[in-house]
Amino acid sequence: MLGAVLAFVAVLLAAALPRVQDRSADQALRSFLHDSGPRNTSLLAAAPAPESGQDPRVLDATLNSMLARTGAAFHVDPATVVHGTRTTERQTLTNPELSRPSGFPPRMSLLYVRQAEAHVKLVKGRWPSATPTAAAGAPARASRGAAETPPLQVALSERAARTLGARLGSVLQSESVSDDTPSVEVVGLFTVPDETDDFWVDLECLAHACEHRNGENLSWDVDAFVGAGDLDRLGTWGHTAEDFWRLPVDVDRLRADRLDATTEDIASYVGGPTAATLAQETDREWLRTTSWLPELLKEAHVRRQAAAPLTAIGPAGVGAVAFVVLCLAGALATDRRKAELRLLLARGGSRTTIVGRLLGESAVTVLPAAAAATTLAVLLFPTPRLAPALLSAAAVALLALLAFPVRAAVLLSPRRPVGRWRRPVAELLVLVTTAAAVLEVRRRGIAPAGSDLDPLLVAAPLLLALCAGLLLARLQPVVTGWLAAAAARRSGLVGFLGLARAARGSGARDAGPHAGGRTGPSVLPMVALLLAVTTGGFGAAVLDSVDSARLGVARLTVGGDAAITAYGDTPLPDGLAKAAGELPGIRTPVPLWIDDGFSVLGTAQGTTQVTVVVAEPAAYAQLSRALGCGSFDPALLAGGGAQSPDAPVPALFSAGLARQAGPGTYALRSGNGEELRARVAGVIDCTPALPVPDAATVVLPAGHATTLIDGADRPNRWYGLGSADGDRLRALVRAALPAASAAPAPATPTDPADDLYLARTAAETVAELGADPLQRSAQRLFWGSVAAAAGFALLAVLLTLMRTVPERTALLARLRTMGLRRRQGVALILSEALPQTLAAALGGALAAAAAVALLGPAMDLSTLVGARVPTGIRLTAGPVLTQALGLAALVAAAVLVEAATSGRRQITTELRAGDQS
Repeated sequence: MLGAVLAFVAVLLAAALPRVQDRSADQALRSFLHDSGPRNTSLLAAAPAPESGQDPRVLDATLNSMLARTGAAFHVDPATVVHGTRTTERQTLTNPELSRPSGFPPRMSLLYVRQAEAHVKLVKGRWPSATPTAAAGAPARASRGAAETPPLQVALSERAARTLGARLGSVLQSESVSDDTPSVEVVGLFTVPDETDDFWVDLECLAHACEHRNGENLSWDVDAFVGAGDLDRLGTWGHTAEDFWRLPVDVDRLRADRLDATTEDIASYVGGPTAATLAQETDREWLRTTSWLPELLKEAHVRRQAAAPLTAIGPAGVGAVAFVVLCLAGALATDRRKAELRLLLARGGSRTTIVGRLLGESAVTVLPAAAAATTLAVLLFPTPRLAPALLSAAAVALLALLAFPVRAAVLLSPRRPVGRWRRPVAELLVLVTTAAAVLEVRRRGIAPAGSDLDPLLVAAPLLLALCAGLLLARLQPVVTGWLAAAAARRSGLVGFLGLARAARGSGARDAGPHAGGRTGPSVLPMVALLLAVTTGGFGAAVLDSVDSARLGVARLTVGGDAAITAYGDTPLPDGLAKAAGELPGIRTPVPLWIDDGFSVLGTAQGTTQVTVVVAEPAAYAQLSRALGCGSFDPALLAGGGAQSPDAPVPALFSAGLARQAGPGTYALRSGNGEELRARVAGVIDCTPALPVPDAATVVLPAGHATTLIDGADRPNRWYGLGSADGDRLRALVRAALPAASAAPAPATPTDPADDLYLARTAAETVAELGADPLQRSAQRLFWGSVAAAAGFALLAVLLTLMRTVPERTALLARLRTMGLRRRQGVALILSEALPQTLAAALGGALAAAAAVALLGPAMDLSTLVGARVPTGIRLTAGPVLTQALGLAALVAAAVLVEAATSGRRQITTELRAGDQS
């Protein structure tokens, strides 16, 4: 029964793990591509429009050829394709009644888009005719003269018409490009039900008029639909027309395990054999396809590989601990049937026959459990790939199947003299292998971006744990023996007896009724605990470093734990900085004034453009210290508040600026010509108000500087340290706005405060950085693996206790006859089991710390953080000790429960049956 349960759990985890990894990788890939936008995930094809004979069926025929080349590694839904014909340049509209915000006339381009009617709602007029306008107006044109060209019929969005000042029936004139340049007649007005529909990507000027800015000047750009009847005349509007096709790739059907094939197929479509074949099939020599997808897929591959160590370390630890547990289960089953197996061998049974029979018995219990577990994993975690799960499940099932028969075969083998050198040589081999793996990882450093998972980086923590386990197996009996000797000098026998048994090992008696002695302390439970603690501690240190780095990036991005920033030179509303500093949780408010329009005169370059920051020295120094950005002694800026008007103001220069300027006094000139003298009082390499590398900044103390600089007495930024609520901060900003600005305009979908002031917190930025599904899935997989490894490690300890049940029960029964109380019996069991557990917890913590120190510099956490950060893992005691002490407490509790619940019944049975040992 135990074998079937173990096989079911182990095979279930083995089969589920590859499928969970596939699902997480697919979800992360698709989320990343969705966030990139539909335009970047589309194939964008274009070709010059035919000079004559243009027809919608020609566009459809080319589209069908394109779609026929998809579907292998990527898929395009024909319903999402946007294609048609467009003019390549916008024409200026000369009608004097049209809107001209800065005196510049609006411009218009024309498009024919297949199935455009399905994405709009016609509110006035009609849709442009499919009959050629020139043919329909031929009689009238003959009467008016051949030189007159009938206007193109267009449908214009109602919003664009309102912006331009056009209406239904308006005839819009354009500048002459050629003799037959037509005008356009607005024959229909439409609205767009959903402008967020992917159909409108790159077609936004159809739904509404777009702003076109040339410096400070503003004009309108607008597009309009034409009908199929005017396709042949689109080239007369502007210079040329081109056919276009936008084929959105269905990112929800892309798979992370097929990224290489998908990238290759799309690259061929864009500029390879597929592109050449399409140009030949469609008879379009200049058909060209572009896409950002190859670059995005490469970036997705790099991101996945960067997160691979964390997603592999946890499962590798689970696999190692599960292997130990299966070996222990095989040993337990062999111990229970040792007498039976030796009896069969003594009565003439061959070792091969006995092992074959045991293999059949194992198959009856293991194979159905393995099949059920594999089926359940496949049903619970549906993914396209089946082979990895089947292979993983088969490997674990084979191990579970062979654990008992192989252990029995070893037991039944003829005894051979055991050489003293075998164990030291094996331990030395493990030590040399571990040292070589660690040195190789340290020598190579970080694997190149996008390279495959480094197996040494995953195996090295496990090898370190194995080395620690072998070392503790040597040291633990010696140390426990010393403790037993110390306990022997004290009153009471429980502690001494438990420690003595832990030092000698309480394994089952050796084979045969005449063989005495003990097997010694079992190494396998200790190795299982060490593996669980080491992998859990190492991964927890990685995640702690990710959280710490993410918070540091967020605080530098925001400028503190909370910030309010005014756009441009606009000062903050009166009283806002004071009110923000009084919010609950804010410890250090730092209002300041910043302006990037200053120049330093007299540097090595003559004049250097700089950003000036005016802040209260003590508060700003505390902010810099907390952010780790340009810490300085506020005393350097002392004296800035009570100086004569001619005295230079003490200032902090950025490192790059200080190299250009050198020590001394310099003139600072503002954009409006004001000047003040500043003395270099110190050098900083970073400043929270502008944490940009090599940014030329000058920090001045508030007080005297604010009287010399116009407007510096009114802060335009506010930073705060502490726990700030973003919603309350934004509500405070809205409340501080003037009444006219605070009232939202009906057509404005955003908060008006966001147009004037930006309020944000580091906590919100941390949440944004950690919102990537790739990060979340890696963390979930790791913590799930930690839980599974802890469960298997606990099971290893319990299996060891079960293996010693007969001997321990007989011992307790004898002691009960001598007056041992039940509570003392429980204490005896704990004192016997806990030394190994505590030693494993301590050793695992040290191994995890060693893994962080030795392997941490080779790990790049940028992908997990969500921003570029320096390479390396920060070693802190908290995450490692939490894993070690937590697992030790769990094991101690399990041992206590097992001893308290099963001890009485077993001892009573032993007392009734007599001593059977």
